[in-house]
Amino acid sequence: MRRRLAALAVFSAIGIAPNAQAATNDPLGDLVTSVISGALPGTGVFNVKATLYHRGAKGVGSLDSLGCKVVPMRTIAVDKTLIPRRTVLFIKETVGLKMPDGGTHDGYWYASDVGGAIKGQRIDLYTGHGAASMKPMQKLNLATLTAVKVGQFKGCPPA
Repeated sequence: MRRRLAALAVFSAIGIAPNAQAATNDPLGDLVTSVISGALPGTGVFNVKATLYHRGAKGVGSLDSLGCKVVPMRTIAVDKTLIPRRTVLFIKETVGLKMPDGGTHDGYWYASDVGGAIKGQRIDLYTGHGAASMKPMQKLNLATLTAVKVGQFKGCPPA
């Protein structure tokens, strides 16, 4: 384990990008590349394909799978076998987006929902009520995003 962590630190220090390929057939290098790219569960870094969802769409209500109120631009639906519910994620690609209250997004999302189509490295970002709520985030629909596990929350996500 220490050897793997040391290898990760070296890759990080020399600036290898998250999707970089190993230069050799070294199994440790392949493992490190897989960990950095988010291909292994439990690493805390995930490259995920994002889709958007909104209240008013078929099957979408006002509560998430925890029984909490869904929060626009904060609630995220995940595959709970990959990313456990109650996980706080930082998604750098959402930093600076306009929030419904007029503020700017800080990049933090709350994994409190699941969906039948969310399998593996896929996520759904909740945009709010109605299809028009998706407009500010349309560029992220079907994009591959980097989600980093930064913590866990108890109860319901903050509104």
